[in-house]
Amino acid sequence: MGLIRAAQGAVAGNLADQWKEFFYCESIDKDIMVVKGEKRTGSRSSNTKASDNIISNGSGIAVADGQCMIIVEQGKVVEVCAEPGEFTYDSSTEPSIFAGSLGESIKETFKNIGRRFTYGGDTGKDQRVYYFNTKELVDNKFGTPSPIPFRVVDSKIGLDIDVSVRCSGIYSYKIVDPILFYTNVCGNVESEYKREELDQQLKTEFISALQPAFAKMSELEIRPNQIAAHATELSDAMNAELSAKWSELRGLEVVSIAMNPITLPEEDQETIKQMQRAAALRDPNMAGANIAMAQADAMRTAAANEGGAMNGFIGMGMAMNAGGSAANLFAMGNQAGQQPPQANPQAAPAAPAAGTWFCPQCGQQSAGNFCTNCGTAKPVSVAKCANCGYQPADQNNLPKFCPECGKPFNG
Repeated sequence: MGLIRAAQGAVAGNLADQWKEFFYCESIDKDIMVVKGEKRTGSRSSNTKASDNIISNGSGIAVADGQCMIIVEQGKVVEVCAEPGEFTYDSSTEPSIFAGSLGESIKETFKNIGRRFTYGGDTGKDQRVYYFNTKELVDNKFGTPSPIPFRVVDSKIGLDIDVSVRCSGIYSYKIVDPILFYTNVCGNVESEYKREELDQQLKTEFISALQPAFAKMSELEIRPNQIAAHATELSDAMNAELSAKWSELRGLEVVSIAMNPITLPEEDQETIKQMQRAAALRDPNMAGANIAMAQADAMRTAAANEGGAMNGFIGMGMAMNAGGSAANLFAMGNQAGQQPPQANPQAAPAAPAAGTWFCPQCGQQSAGNFCTNCGTAKPVSVAKCANCGYQPADQNNLPKFCPECGKPFNG
């Protein structure tokens, strides 16, 4: 058996205007996931007494947007169609599939079902039509009954702590593989399958997946108050965590997540703020500005101290003394900003200027007989013959030729 497009069948002239039954599903309500298709026959139909679960050859089947239709024979899915349009049921053709917007996954699932089995006659058959709601199922509220651990990481300031967060919001999901949903969830429903039958289970699994999903968010160095702005990344992380239970088992997928502002306990908020302040004070200029601001506050407090002026000015003097440390920090900051780049340690040392020499102990360049930095005496160079090593006793009167070997004396 199989489905063929109604237009093609009419052109071929095989089954045009010969519908024995007509299956159609009105717009499926947002709270319903699956509806069993019913035959619709008019007063002029010649098949008004047909059996409920038998599809006559040549029957018409219509599929609307946001729906997926399957035909089940003897408890096994034999036809799938998620493409809007009108189709003809033809028992002489092979099983067919029109995946529509559901993509390749449902095609692979359909292939795994294998060939259907049939009986030789009309007796003993059970054929049913089901319509699945493939629209986005929205307004699923969630909230964490207890705090969830969240790791706050900021490599720029060396922040790496665990905090506890509470969150709430809404999420949406949709059926992406109706065959899996039929096989593992709803089965042969009498009339319809509602969301309320599955919502509590999905909500529990959703909240359980939040913690590992948050762990992936923390690896991106996203802080708790920034999660709401990264809904796409969170949806991807949730789908990855729920893949085994939702996508691979039930054919469901999270579409979007909207979160309310995440709340942290006051002690965790204060801990993060303190570490952020400490990281900011690593900069000498920032530390100096902080001390200078404290000094200014102390001076204003001293000036406004009417009851104990002397004590106020003593406090102001202490603040003035502390001001020296602020000045030192500002100097350190300026020095760090103006510090020239360090020389390449592999580069050759520069030659000393005329009349100067480099100290062999500390490297200071000096002009006198002693190093101006460490006091080391200037090294005395001894002239000697480059050929035989002869050293004249009078270093101030060097010969033109070496008296030992006769070579020109160029030492």
